[in-house]
Amino acid sequence: MPTPPRRARASAPDPPDPARSAERLHAAAIHLLRRLRRVDDASGLSAPRLSALSVLVVRGPCTLGELAAAEQVRAPTMTRLVTALERDGLVTRAADPKDGRVTRVAATARGRRVLAAGRTRRVQLLARSIEALPAADHAALTQILDVLERLANGSP
Repeated sequence: MPTPPRRARASAPDPPDPARSAERLHAAAIHLLRRLRRVDDASGLSAPRLSALSVLVVRGPCTLGELAAAEQVRAPTMTRLVTALERDGLVTRAADPKDGRVTRVAATARGRRVLAAGRTRRVQLLARSIEALPAADHAALTQILDVLERLANGSP
């Protein structure tokens, strides 16, 4: 008499690996941002100029040194970027009110509008992609966003 086939035992799934999750999240975030950057060409600005402008809009006026440190570039590179942004009417330079020897760079109203328009284009592209998701995936994404926001704020 033949022996009955053995039933495969259901094995418990491996516990989540935080390091692997971190690798996947990091890679996905980079790839997602690269995809969204494709619409930045519409601004007419290079990625470094947009990034410097973003720092000025978010942080407020900075010295060239502070801006260079934030963007992790050398002062001469930042000087060239700011000169181009100033020529395009996106930033201004002015003496610091507390110390006239210090020059602060600030985004102009036009610079803030250019940056806001770029953000709108990116968000619209992402919204179209999210809209195409199945409802269950969209619901899962909404829950995951709560976790990602907590991680971004430094709390588990």
